[in-house]
Amino acid sequence: MAHYCLDLAELLDTCRVVPVVIFLRMCKGVPERLRLGGDRHVYLDFRYLRCALAELDFEDYRDSDNLVARLTLPSMRYPPERKVEIDARAVRGLTELEADPEKWLKYLDFIDIYTALDDNEREQYARDYPDEAQTMSRFAERFREEGMQQGMQQGVQQVLLQGEARVLARLLRLKFGTLPDDLEARIAAADEATLLLWSERVLSATSLADVVRSKPG
Repeated sequence: MAHYCLDLAELLDTCRVVPVVIFLRMCKGVPERLRLGGDRHVYLDFRYLRCALAELDFEDYRDSDNLVARLTLPSMRYPPERKVEIDARAVRGLTELEADPEKWLKYLDFIDIYTALDDNEREQYARDYPDEAQTMSRFAERFREEGMQQGMQQGVQQVLLQGEARVLARLLRLKFGTLPDDLEARIAAADEATLLLWSERVLSATSLADVVRSKPG
């Protein structure tokens, strides 16, 4: 932390750096001060502001207009029977205090992980907090759709890449005969740009080495 603050001060050319460390759990025994010096002088006296979420009472922040406070409600101290309420208040704070819906996905995931509702609690959530439950459901569905689309795109690209590798290997076999196993492996692992370069070289190459040489040309 001291290194980070010094680097930050140098980068921004400022001496106004206030280090704050947020602990998700109790942090007893964690040093809060670093003093370096000798018998006569102290040359570095570093301290930071400490915030342990588990030591905070959620009642003090349940309606806070601070986005970070609302998002971290699940990590604060609260009665177990109010866990569903905690999740709902965190979600409500997110939708009210964060204007960018694109950031909601990341923060909703954060809330969900640290609240960790079980099936019964999720049923209670849907019953008692329908607006917040709908928000969670809508963005969860969007997250799944985006993940599926990304996976499909990656799958298509992988199939095309494998096809290009097979075509190149066939051209090399037709021109030079059987390929060494290590070259087969290199072709299978090559990226699109490398496969294109090697395919262009096949026409003028007089040996396999000419095709797969490292230097361009």
